Amino acid sequence: MGRLDGQVAIVTGGGQGIGAAISSRFAQEGACVVIAQRTTRVAERHAASIRAAGGQAIAVRTDVTSRADIEALVVRTGETFGPPTVLVNNAGIAVFEDPLKVTPEIWSRCFSVDLDAAWWMTQAVLPHLLAAGRGSIINIASVHSFQIIPGCFPYPVAKHGLIGLTRALAAEYSARGVRVNAICPGYIESQNVREYFATFPDPDAERARAGGLHAIGRIGSPDEVAGPAVFLASSDASFITGEALMVDGGMSMVLNGHGIPFVPGIGPSGTTAGLDTSPEDRG
Repeated sequence: MGRLDGQVAIVTGGGQGIGAAISSRFAQEGACVVIAQRTTRVAERHAASIRAAGGQAIAVRTDVTSRADIEALVVRTGETFGPPTVLVNNAGIAVFEDPLKVTPEIWSRCFSVDLDAAWWMTQAVLPHLLAAGRGSIINIASVHSFQIIPGCFPYPVAKHGLIGLTRALAAEYSARGVRVNAICPGYIESQNVREYFATFPDPDAERARAGGLHAIGRIGSPDEVAGPAVFLASSDASFITGEALMVDGGMSMVLNGHGIPFVPGIGPSGTTAGLDTSPEDRG
């Protein structure tokens, strides 16, 4: 405990799923946590649970596609805890569609949350990190950042871009004390994933099939992403920047270029469910 003492962390989409696990672990490690979430009740509920456990947390209603909301979030963070020192760009949505059916609206919906928001959040927080001469930015990417799985367009395009953003910013700012890294989860169990399994005649069989896509033989938990996030935010990772850490149970290792026999969440007309996010994970 105490690996993040003195840190002020903003976690987008931090009220549920992967984001909730990260914000809880950050608070347990001593960070003051700001949960940025579009759905106020989700953010407030999780912030209250962190405070009840002895941590420090506030919830700030934030649409990560809104520049005005982002600016207000950073101001509120400074007023409550002081300038941010850690940013976790976790908010995201999975948008899957036949490429020839992708409209400008579908394209914008995917990129505005999965790539643009990470950049605008980073741009808003960076001046504070640079002024302090230290800081950590963690982008939650995906196995889709490296593996192209048929039927998932345009989501992997945005996630590939997020890796490019991570490395470009790391090259620009690491010498000034700001480290930028990414975490690439595989199939992570959350409420939306459990609901997805429940739509099958045999949910347990579907869960087992999904687990079989990973070398480790099962899907992951949000806590198994939160641990690496703590590491990357801490001084233990002081010599790590520009990295994309695969936290996927070996999924990317066993996938092949022809795709896989099962891709969760794919359906007609732009189904939005994915390996590591859900629509509700949007900030």
